[in-house]
Amino acid sequence: MTVNVSEERAAAPALPVRRVVLEAVNFALVGGSGVAVNFLVFNVLLHGLHRDAMVATVLASLVAMGTNYLGFRCFAYRDRASRTRRQITLFFVFSAIGVAVESGLFYAGYHGLGLDGPLEANAVKALSIVLASAFRFLVYRTWVFQHDA
Repeated sequence: MTVNVSEERAAAPALPVRRVVLEAVNFALVGGSGVAVNFLVFNVLLHGLHRDAMVATVLASLVAMGTNYLGFRCFAYRDRASRTRRQITLFFVFSAIGVAVESGLFYAGYHGLGLDGPLEANAVKALSIVLASAFRFLVYRTWVFQHDA
């Protein structure tokens, strides 16, 4: 019986890549539900209740942050270290930074570029969520939901 070593070596790097892809998909599923919550609250506050755009975007992001924690803890990162005070603190600290990034980007587009119509406001909101989510993905997987030692 012969074993082709070159095939084994070629297959080995696929496992970590597959794991990161699966992690990104799970992150996107939880994040997608958070985005839906974010947009719903944002549009109700901005267009339904006629609140200030920055108030609407910050409050919507905070509500989504709360719902996302449960999704990440119970679904996307359920295989990671159990819930600790440190993990919860890091999640909300990094999430708050993400809200600041998202809000700053929204402010730049909404007020700075004058994209303040209903369609434009939602497009700016979407872009700010996408960019802030890239930051969140990196910090959540690296520092918040770490693997057990």
